[in-house]
Amino acid sequence: MDPVIIVGAGPVGLSLALALARQEVPSVVLDEGPGKDEQRPARTVVLPEDTAALMERLTGLPLGEYGLRWTGWRSMRRKQVIREVAFEPPGAEQDRPGGYGSTLERALDDRTEAAEEPRPVEGPAPLHIAQHVLTGALREAIAGERLVRVAVESRLDLLEQEPSGVTAHTRGPNAIWWRGSHLVGCDGPRSTVRKLLDIRFPGRTAVERHAVAALRTELPWTGEALLHRMPPWRTSGPSGGEVTARPLPDGVWRLDWLLPGKDLVTPELLVARIRETLAGWGTTPAYDLLDTGVHTVHHRLARRWRSGRVFLAGDSAHLLGALGTQGLDEGLRDIDNLAWKLALAWHHGPHEALLDSYQSERRTAVAARLRAADQALPLLRGGGGLRSYVPGSARGQEALLADGHLGRGPLGAPGTYGASTLAPAPTEAAVPVGTEPGAPVVDVRVTAEDGSFVRLRDRLGRGSLLVVLVAPGTGVWERKHWVSAGIMPRLAAAVTALPHPAELLVAESYPGAAAHTVLLIRPDGHLVTALGGVRPADLYQAAEATLGGRAAAKAAASAG
Repeated sequence: MDPVIIVGAGPVGLSLALALARQEVPSVVLDEGPGKDEQRPARTVVLPEDTAALMERLTGLPLGEYGLRWTGWRSMRRKQVIREVAFEPPGAEQDRPGGYGSTLERALDDRTEAAEEPRPVEGPAPLHIAQHVLTGALREAIAGERLVRVAVESRLDLLEQEPSGVTAHTRGPNAIWWRGSHLVGCDGPRSTVRKLLDIRFPGRTAVERHAVAALRTELPWTGEALLHRMPPWRTSGPSGGEVTARPLPDGVWRLDWLLPGKDLVTPELLVARIRETLAGWGTTPAYDLLDTGVHTVHHRLARRWRSGRVFLAGDSAHLLGALGTQGLDEGLRDIDNLAWKLALAWHHGPHEALLDSYQSERRTAVAARLRAADQALPLLRGGGGLRSYVPGSARGQEALLADGHLGRGPLGAPGTYGASTLAPAPTEAAVPVGTEPGAPVVDVRVTAEDGSFVRLRDRLGRGSLLVVLVAPGTGVWERKHWVSAGIMPRLAAAVTALPHPAELLVAESYPGAAAHTVLLIRPDGHLVTALGGVRPADLYQAAEATLGGRAAAKAAASAG
């Protein structure tokens, strides 16, 4: 069968190629460049724990050694510290309840209370890494991957579809026609794929602008990121000015200044802003300026993410990034959602309802994040509007901004797919746990089928469903003593009978789950359902729905 054609060799396109290869699907990556990436220290990405874990699975590298996991986060307003957060050290294990606020109002109330009583530790730290370093790690992993071919200096200019596949033509030194089973456009904001499909890309231009600088220096907050609003040395601009400092390895910091209007950023202005900021934080230290730039935030959302055998992912499908949210993070969630569905269709033939769910799930999730940002921006940048919206001090503003930066709340939390067409029908066997159906699961320690202890996230991305039995006490016994006892034989038989390959795992505990709870988890780590005990029929129906069976049946009934 023909490979999947991936247009674009940025982090999203390269990650998709590796994700497909992990599921034995070949791909061709069309790279319009020379196969090398420009080193830009001021162009960095912040990845929450789950997408950072995804990148480590795909690259096979400990990316914490290439980037930096922050030790903490603090928010300041003028000279006052509003909120301080400490993160778990790398490798720490802590069960965290799932679920996020569903409305901006609730999030503001909850986060305001949290800001007044900061917790000493708030989960794993995000990973801050230069984008060219991340891309280089992906390229290194692809270099040894037999199922991925990268075609450099190959720019797409024609695209044709037919029921059995896709044909793409590239121009350049190696102009050629490429034949593929499917095609995925990961070619950025000016996507050629999107334009060839005549898909509209509406939205807002220049929602925010930031001056950016990467410099090597010493700041008072070693290893901690900082959001400083209305610094005392600045009183002009929106909210009196705003600067963010994020540490990187080797004493490098990325500094971002929110820019008012469309003012021209000259080198002299940027150097003055650097010196002013460093002086405001204490005695001006020596610094080595490594890179500068202007980051302009756009908010756009493609009308369609699928057209026949062609899909859009990453910046070709959406643009976002105000209030600290990271566009690359959402792009990586796109490919995590799409890869297992494409792999299943590639190996087993048409699964139209399953492939359709990519657009409905991911577009809905990104649209909700954009709506939350558009709702919050006038309140946060309008100078006091938040006070009339939610009673209380301005602490709520900083807490809301911090949530966006740290991948939490309506501005930063990962999307959930509870209303997906792949969701199983309600059943009396379903029981509540700490994770809502459709939300990403918590990373807990589990026992694999070979008796080894692994992290739950380590088993994701292989194309198999995961079935997790919560069985307290099993962790202290060898697997041979309990694998044939109690409910295990019946559950193992039920897992073997599922309509798709599944791996049976056992966990000592899971947040909010009682003993003998059975979790069904998708290959991308989202919870399908939690059942009270071994219910083979309910487990089978939930697995069938996850593969698009329920949605396909509804579509057939509607057509009939």
